[in-house]
Amino acid sequence: MGLGISVLIGLKAAVMFLLFAYLRSFGFILSSIPFLYTSVIALLISIASHPSINLPMLLGKSTDGSFPIWSIIMFGPYLYFVRVFSALRRLRLGEAPYSEICDGLFVGGWPYAPDKLPPDNPAIIDCTCELPRKPEFSGHAYLCVPTWDTRAPQPAEIEAAVQWACRKRAQNRPVFIHCAYGHGRSVAVMCALLVALDVVEDWKNAERLVREKRPYIHMNALHRQALVEWSKDRLSSPVKKREIHITSPVMSDSSGGLRSVRTAKKNE
Repeated sequence: MGLGISVLIGLKAAVMFLLFAYLRSFGFILSSIPFLYTSVIALLISIASHPSINLPMLLGKSTDGSFPIWSIIMFGPYLYFVRVFSALRRLRLGEAPYSEICDGLFVGGWPYAPDKLPPDNPAIIDCTCELPRKPEFSGHAYLCVPTWDTRAPQPAEIEAAVQWACRKRAQNRPVFIHCAYGHGRSVAVMCALLVALDVVEDWKNAERLVREKRPYIHMNALHRQALVEWSKDRLSSPVKKREIHITSPVMSDSSGGLRSVRTAKKNE
């Protein structure tokens, strides 16, 4: 499976370190320090975003979508870099900020302004760990599923997001699922939601439906593997519940999934 963000940010770390060494060799010690700091931060992010580690909470994004002061100070070079890069890339693509997949279900990119948000006060599922929730959206129902760019939410996180979204749709409220561009992380969650709402039979048909509405989507192997595991867990969940009821309550995988759902309910 591709390394994605790990390789890109790792290359950035290497370039920043070479610039630091170059400036230092010419005696520009003070001028070289910012490049060393940026290199160290990029290296931390490259390691934490590797699929074998996958630690999005490194950036400290809160359940309300904000970043604490320590995170802004420590990871500022990365956090502001991705905001600028995201805005520039979306301008280059010229893609719509969001797409309506079916009645009341929207998928799209980071809503950095009010006009980038679907109408009718949608409930928001945020699949980013690197982009903030804008203060003007504080009145919207909100669920954060922090995930690295090019990575996928865990199956338990997908299930928690799906259950949360289903409750919002039962209240006749639109649901907007977003990541940075509306191409990968958010599409994976949307595919699961379409299956849960019986719009389509399986996630593969869901992906085709989303692609019809938003042609630039690009789910990678990690996204698809997460949906395969989510589908298996979903199909076998009634059996698991019976097993938990009959046997010992110490079932780490199932209890972990339940904890995730409870967390989602608290954040409604």
